[in-house]
Amino acid sequence: MGGDNAPRIVVRGADIARERYPDARFLFFGDKARIEPLVTRSRRLQGATDIRHTDEIVAADDKPSQALRRGRRSSMRLAIDAVAEGAAAGAVSAGNTGALMAMSKVVLKTLPGIDRPAIASFFPTQRGESVMLDLGANVECDANNLVQFAVMGAAFARTVLGVQTPTVGLLNVGEEDLKGNDTVKLAAQLLRDTTLPLAFEGFIEGDDIAGGTTDVIVTDGFTGNVALKTAEGTAKLYSTFLRRAFQKSPMSRLGYLLAKGAMSTLRERVDPRHYNGGVFLGLNGISVKSHGGTDGIGFATAIGLAIDMAADNLTGRITQDFKRFGSFDEPQAQAAVS
Repeated sequence: MGGDNAPRIVVRGADIARERYPDARFLFFGDKARIEPLVTRSRRLQGATDIRHTDEIVAADDKPSQALRRGRRSSMRLAIDAVAEGAAAGAVSAGNTGALMAMSKVVLKTLPGIDRPAIASFFPTQRGESVMLDLGANVECDANNLVQFAVMGAAFARTVLGVQTPTVGLLNVGEEDLKGNDTVKLAAQLLRDTTLPLAFEGFIEGDDIAGGTTDVIVTDGFTGNVALKTAEGTAKLYSTFLRRAFQKSPMSRLGYLLAKGAMSTLRERVDPRHYNGGVFLGLNGISVKSHGGTDGIGFATAIGLAIDMAADNLTGRITQDFKRFGSFDEPQAQAAVS
């Protein structure tokens, strides 16, 4: 029941997703009187859905603490409970991000070896697609957190992007080893020594994000969220400039008609609906946050992420990687850096 146009876009997204994943089945949590007519109109969803009624919802402006206390029978909480109970392979919501993160963490718990879950997503670059995390779950991080993000991000890249040995970069103010604060320096040292199936490329800068220099970009949630919103704003800016330029004169409008095919290809390549879905990595279960303002196509992308991660046992892969990685004594590692 979360998002700007729920439950319509949620049901529409499930309908689109089932065309790609014909064996998928869906549990809808929310107002049955509103959901059932939408499901009934979908031929693909017939016989593949179960609607579980509840009158309670998490409002967009609810604080995470309020949602935890008052929302035990909300559609969001019941969906997450279904994952914890094994009734569902993953939960997908376009609702309140903070509430979804808080509920997911409390109900699903973190995996062994992980201190904090991180929000990860993928987006287009000059070389294909890259994964970036954290995108806002952890404003302040230590070196341990960044190393954990790198391990989880690499597992995500192998699952979603199909990269066997992902390259990993730490976002920094420069590529040189001497630049940056002690946290990123320590994290870099630890990642250079790892034996996991990832290739640590060292520090990368802001312009490397769109360049696709590495498959995985690791940073703290404050920096990652600012970088993500800046990229989204820049994309909208150029889209506005381009539209105005083509509308400027009869000749420019003619130029648009001649370039219409190329423009359609560009629009498809950077369409944010095809990259929708922030994944809460590090939890003992799959929880995906869809953009609240997306449409059915975007929500279907988020559903597809959840299905792919479940099919490839992403949580199991992350757990196995952490068993191989082990732990480290941060004070000793800090002393080594000094």
